[in-house]
Amino acid sequence: MYTATYISAPPAVVEVRQVELPPEARALTALSRVDYTDCFILETDRVRERTGEEWARALLEEAPATTKDTLRRGWRALRVRLGSIEDDRLVLGWLVRSSSPDFALLAVRSAFGLEAELLVKREREGVLAATLMKFNNPLIRGFWAGFSFQHRRVVRHLLVQAGRRAIS
Repeated sequence: MYTATYISAPPAVVEVRQVELPPEARALTALSRVDYTDCFILETDRVRERTGEEWARALLEEAPATTKDTLRRGWRALRVRLGSIEDDRLVLGWLVRSSSPDFALLAVRSAFGLEAELLVKREREGVLAATLMKFNNPLIRGFWAGFSFQHRRVVRHLLVQAGRRAIS
């Protein structure tokens, strides 16, 4: 009897790199002050296949259910005020502060004195995802200094996963 062993193909290589937040992207913030930023580019030639808001939904709402649950638990731990995931005007509970074909700016607030925005923007070389934050409480500033490394890992992972879904 002949048995065949099939080995699945390795995951597609997706390039995500951390970059400085471009001034034109930073200018889109509605925050009165920006105390923290990080910014990543998902390199993809499919950037024009989706609007900025569709890319934001691809990052957050198209993630596996376990990932979405983990994200929401983390946001709740930060006492972030989230809306319903059933509301089509929101992106995984985040308010769509502004949107155009090229970008979406999502926003949340925390009871701990944190205001955050997620900017998802189409760029020439791919999809930009930037986090911008304002700290209204010195304790949250200190907490975030210790947690930001993990946050950047999560954002990079979300971008890689969205990139793999886009090419599959």
